Amino acid sequence: MKTSKIYLGLAITLLAGAVTFSSCRKKEKTDATPADTEQSTATDNNLAENTSNDIVAMGSQVCENGSLSMFKTEGNGILSISPCATITANTSAKTYTVDFGTTGSCVGTDGRKRTGKLFFNFSASSPSTAIYYRNPGFSMSVTSSNYVVDGNQVNVINKTVKNTTPLSIPAGPYPPYNLTWSVTAQISIVKANNGGTISWTCNRTKELLSSGDPLCYNGQSSPINWTKAKVKLNGTATGVNAKGENFTATAKDLVRDFTCTPDNTKPHRHPFISGTIEYTPGNRPTRFIDFGNGTCDFGGTVTINGQSFTFTLQ
Repeated sequence: MKTSKIYLGLAITLLAGAVTFSSCRKKEKTDATPADTEQSTATDNNLAENTSNDIVAMGSQVCENGSLSMFKTEGNGILSISPCATITANTSAKTYTVDFGTTGSCVGTDGRKRTGKLFFNFSASSPSTAIYYRNPGFSMSVTSSNYVVDGNQVNVINKTVKNTTPLSIPAGPYPPYNLTWSVTAQISIVKANNGGTISWTCNRTKELLSSGDPLCYNGQSSPINWTKAKVKLNGTATGVNAKGENFTATAKDLVRDFTCTPDNTKPHRHPFISGTIEYTPGNRPTRFIDFGNGTCDFGGTVTINGQSFTFTLQ
C-alpha cells in the first residue's frame, strides 16, 4: 500500500466519491513538455474535506436536538425494527456516542455506508450553560473508533468545533447576524481498495447564512433546523498529498445548501453550489476549482494552465 500524509488546513465540504473529469477547453503546447492535466491529487482533498465536514454536520445535529435524521435511516431485513445508527447521551458528562454498528448494513440518507463509532464531547464549553451547537461559547471535540465510510477507514485523532458568535447576541426574534464557528481537525484516512493513506489537519471558519426563514433559525430559544440551512466556509491549507507532493490550498466563500438535493435517491447528499478553491500540488501549476454560481448540481470546473475540465462529484 502506498502511504503518504496530508496536513490540511482547510475546511470546505467537497463531496467525496468518484470524480469524473472531461476536457472543455484545450491549450496548444509550443514545446515537447506534456500538458499537466492531472486532477487525482485534488480528489484526496475532496475525500478528506467531505469526510471532515460530514462529521461536523453530525455533531451539529446531535448537539442541537439529539437526532441524526440527515445521516441515518432504518435498516433492512431483520434490522428493520431498529435505526441503523444509535445515539447514546450522557448528559452529566456532556457526551454523545453515535454508533453505526459493525455489520456494514447502515446506509444513511446521504447514500453512504458507515460502521464504527463517533464520540462527541462538549464539556469544554464556556460558559457551562452553552450546551447546544447554536450557543455562543459552545465547544465540541470529536474522536472515533473503527469508523469507516464507504470502505475508507477514518481515524479522527482530534477535531474541535467552537461557536465564535459573540456572547452578547439577542435572544430573538430572527436575528440580524450570522452564527459562526471555528473548526480545527487532525484526521487520517486509509483509503479503500489499497488506495493509500491520507493524514491531514484543517483550519476553517463556518458561517450559518441568515436566510430569513424562521423555520431554519429563529434565535437561541429553538434548535437550528439544518434541513433548511445554508452554510459558508473559508480557509487555507498546507500539507502533503497522496503522491508525496507538498501542497497549498485556499477556499473562498464555499456555500453548501442543505435544501439542494441533485439526486433524489440520496436526499441528504448536498454539494457545494458556489465558491472556489486554489489547489497547488508541489511545483506544479495551481488547480483553480470553481463550483459555479448557485445552481443545484454536482458539477463544477477545474482549470490547469489555462485548460479547463468539467467534473461531476458522485
